[in-house]
Amino acid sequence: MTPINRRSFLAISAMLPYALTARASSKLPVGLELYSVREALKKDPEGTVRAVGEMGYQCVEFYAPYFERTDAQNKDMRKLLDDLGVRCFSTHNELDYLSPAKIQRTRDLNLTLGSKYVIVASAKPKPGPDGWMPVADALNAAADQLEPAGLKVGYHNHQPEFTPVDGKRPAEFLAKHTKPSVVLQLDIGTCVAAGADPVAWIRSQPGRIKSMHCKDWSPDQGYKVLFGEGTAPWKDIFAAAESVGGLEYYLLEQEGSRYSELETAKRCLQTFRSTHA
Repeated sequence: MTPINRRSFLAISAMLPYALTARASSKLPVGLELYSVREALKKDPEGTVRAVGEMGYQCVEFYAPYFERTDAQNKDMRKLLDDLGVRCFSTHNELDYLSPAKIQRTRDLNLTLGSKYVIVASAKPKPGPDGWMPVADALNAAADQLEPAGLKVGYHNHQPEFTPVDGKRPAEFLAKHTKPSVVLQLDIGTCVAAGADPVAWIRSQPGRIKSMHCKDWSPDQGYKVLFGEGTAPWKDIFAAAESVGGLEYYLLEQEGSRYSELETAKRCLQTFRSTHA
């Protein structure tokens, strides 16, 4: 082994902090779906987002009411995000927000917020497995209109998408009948509650799971359990999402718990960081 002289040692020592910083910055951002703090958000949107950022969340996802805010309010929110160093990578939207009458406003608001992904939060399909075809058509049409502006379209699952209808799961139908560029945002809790395997689903859709809602579930407490207290196999999920799924950022989501909304968000982030590490 060649000995390290003093000059080499000093050079390596000087580089070490930058190497450690680079390693830390390579980790995927973790954010909060703001539905988790919906009551606080109604009372004080800016104060709530500030509190979330100060907890250490690196990004947020606005849900449907963002659409009703004025252009000035959304510009002010973007300034606050920039001041906090927090990103908005995606928003949750009603399917109607992709209609011809509303899609331009959807585009403009998402660009104002700095969003990359316009995610449809849910849909009400017609009966039968083929009843999802109008949903797929709407997603494809919106993708054609929004992609030139640098925005991608996506769909967020709930339990029904993983519950078979006549032997077919709607999630599979949507994946098959939408463009590969349409993101399949995976809600872990509802996937697990439906009895599906989130790891197998991620591996079956390489590159399309750009983000996911890290929400846990248990048979006795449902979605009220905090992140890490339920039955979701988080270590396996993380590995599949980052190696195969194409994941770009994580989003914690909580539908309620034994703690206040902001305390719940704080506890979930702490557990996520220790679990993901």
